[in-house]
Amino acid sequence: MAADDERIVTLEETVAHQAKTIEELSDQLAEQWKVVEQTRAKLERLTERFLTLEEASLDAPAITKPPHY
Repeated sequence: MAADDERIVTLEETVAHQAKTIEELSDQLAEQWKVVEQTRAKLERLTERFLTLEEASLDAPAITKPPHY
């Protein structure tokens, strides 16, 4: 009977440790997801800015060489 009690305690300790590990991993995953979302939003803003600058440069007069060339 003592061996069964010891096995149950060991299993409970293992489950508790695994539950803690899962919670920690879940927290880390949530934090990384925030970083990914922030990076995605920043990339979208930079893409929009780049496209706006590119459109503005198309409207600019062509670059020509000075007359002395």
